[in-house]
Amino acid sequence: MKPPDFDYVAPTSVDDAVKALGSDSEAKVLAGGQSLIPLLAFRLAGPSLLVDLARVDGLDHITDDGDSLVIGAMTRQRRAERDPLVAERCPLLVESLRHVGHPQIRSRGTIGGSVAHADPAGELPAVVLALGGRVHVTGPAGDRAIEAEELFQGFLSTSIADGEVLTAVEIPASGPRTGWSVVEVARRPGDYALCGALCQVQLDGDGTVLNAHLALIGVGDRPMRAHAVEAAVLSGASPTEAATLAPDGLNPGSDVHASSDYRLHLATVTSRRALTQALERAA
Repeated sequence: MKPPDFDYVAPTSVDDAVKALGSDSEAKVLAGGQSLIPLLAFRLAGPSLLVDLARVDGLDHITDDGDSLVIGAMTRQRRAERDPLVAERCPLLVESLRHVGHPQIRSRGTIGGSVAHADPAGELPAVVLALGGRVHVTGPAGDRAIEAEELFQGFLSTSIADGEVLTAVEIPASGPRTGWSVVEVARRPGDYALCGALCQVQLDGDGTVLNAHLALIGVGDRPMRAHAVEAAVLSGASPTEAATLAPDGLNPGSDVHASSDYRLHLATVTSRRALTQALERAA
């Protein structure tokens, strides 16, 4: 299939990108295209203007600010996957990236594009949510930061306002004795997960859990933070005990790939496996 007609601009600065978006209420940002181009091809999206960020200066970087990693929106996923700083400071992100499609997709897809797309089965939105990250955006009113808990609003929907451009993703860096894990169930490698759990834990010197982070994908209209599971782990529950709380508050839909009940079952299974592996790595 072929996309509908649209105009195209490739600004070289964030300010010019914001101006271009403000010139057309039906404009959309192109930030890699691995999600948007298929939507255009199937005419599930029909913007009148595409604003391509590929030539915008300053959006392709990976920076360590001490407490967090700040990753420019146009940083290619494959670059972040291979970057030694990311591996050291946020290993959960590296492992999550290895589950995103295939290397060809990750070579074109961008960190910011995936987060802004907000696919409920996407790994990168779940990483930002699980670790309590934030995104930085620029719009007509200037710059602002949006916390992950406030970012994802529903299916492919975020609180980034019309006319705003996501410029960077900020993720808290991991500390000592940190363990992580990504466990997914998918029909084939590279497919979107029917359900997945992304987990990070940190232990103190005595082996007590200092903090626990767990997000689930594929079980709602957005990535879901498993607060009940995290609280149980912090209270000393075993992975098996804590994982039984994973379905709390979830109401996944059914489709040709999996029923709602099966996805709820997978939420428990993937959470248990992810917690177990993360704790083993932290020890």
